[in-house]
Amino acid sequence: MPTMIEVQHLTKKYPGSVVAVEDVSFSVASGEVVGFLGPNGAGKSTTMRILAGYLSPTGGEVKVNGLDVVRNGLEVRKRLGYLPETCPLYTDMRVSEYLRYRFDLKGPSRRHRRAGVERAMERCGLADVQNRLIGQLSKGFRQRVGIADALVHNPDLLILDEPTIGLDPNQIVQIRNLIRELAVSHTILISSHILSEIEATCSRVIVMHKGKVLESSPLNELSHRWFSGSQLRVEVKADAPEVEETFRSLDDVKSVTVHQEDEWACAELTFVTDADYREEVFLCVQGRGWILRELMAKRHSLEEAFVNMTTGDAGS
Repeated sequence: MPTMIEVQHLTKKYPGSVVAVEDVSFSVASGEVVGFLGPNGAGKSTTMRILAGYLSPTGGEVKVNGLDVVRNGLEVRKRLGYLPETCPLYTDMRVSEYLRYRFDLKGPSRRHRRAGVERAMERCGLADVQNRLIGQLSKGFRQRVGIADALVHNPDLLILDEPTIGLDPNQIVQIRNLIRELAVSHTILISSHILSEIEATCSRVIVMHKGKVLESSPLNELSHRWFSGSQLRVEVKADAPEVEETFRSLDDVKSVTVHQEDEWACAELTFVTDADYREEVFLCVQGRGWILRELMAKRHSLEEAFVNMTTGDAGS
């Protein structure tokens, strides 16, 4: 698969010996939707601004679709759409007027302007408000205008920095669905502190911490990389002490915690390997004659993995 983003040994230093990004390397393939994560101050926004041509790097090489962002800055900007964390909209312009203006700035032939603007408004659900002043729109609709701005020239790459910041839950769902639709025809690099949003829209994550890339892997591999041993949740109709003693006798059990809820014992089992132990646990429950209400493999969330990566020894 062709490479859309190629970053090699990127460094960005500010006056006063402040290093925002240090020796960062990663790549994004064409057609991927990648989550770009990290705590505040990790260097994410700086890296995204360099990719978008808003900042120049101190060192290293950054290419978009094979073009160097420093030597071929104008050509790169024609091929990407960038939504900054705080979208600078002209609130005294009407939606369609603003998008026509932005289309002209981005360089495509004006004979395609009408089609480009209409396509962007349709994809972002702005057709019904196209004649309204941007300053009169809700936060959610303004964010849609920002995404339409990034889309209006139909770029190959979309860089979205906190696209749902400040939105209510309904607006977040709408923007998330929009991003899913855009992922069909665009490469997307998206930064967000709402990790459930990344899980819902991305197939891979890049995690930055203290100016460096800490992790770059598919979402479905994070648990294996940052957590050791599989976990099961079990609920049986029995007494907690008996359940704990029984489960501790199983092979490969690392830890067992049990609490009683009325007549039900709720157990959390952790094993020393990543194997699937559900069959063994089921046969154990069956052999004891207990009534089984729940037997579920526990899946670690991206939030748990993120905390594991960026705190304690992992983040040092």
